[in-house]
Amino acid sequence: MTVSVDDREKQQMMIDRIVDDEGPAPDFTMLSDPDHRVIDRYGLFNADAPPNRPIPHPATYVIDKEGVVRWGFVEVDYRVRPSNEDVLAALEEIEAR
Repeated sequence: MTVSVDDREKQQMMIDRIVDDEGPAPDFTMLSDPDHRVIDRYGLFNADAPPNRPIPHPATYVIDKEGVVRWGFVEVDYRVRPSNEDVLAALEEIEAR
C-alpha cells in the first residue's frame, strides 16, 4: 500500500502517467490522505516540503496481522529505499517468531 497526500483525482493522474510511460498500472492499494492523518500517526509528515506540495518522508513498514509495526525503514531522501532483500529478511524474521 502507498499513502500520499494526493486526492483520488491526482492519484489517478499518476496511475495514468505510469500506464502511459511504463505499461501496467501499479498492483498495490493507494490511500489518499490529503489531511495527512495517517501520515501524522506514523510521524512521517515532511515539514521541510514546499507548502504547495506537502509530501511525507518515504517509509516502508512491515505490519503484522494485528496492526503492529514489526519493521520499518524511514528515509528523508526519497531515492533511498530498502532493498527487496531487506524487506524479505524482515518478513522471514517475523515469521520465525
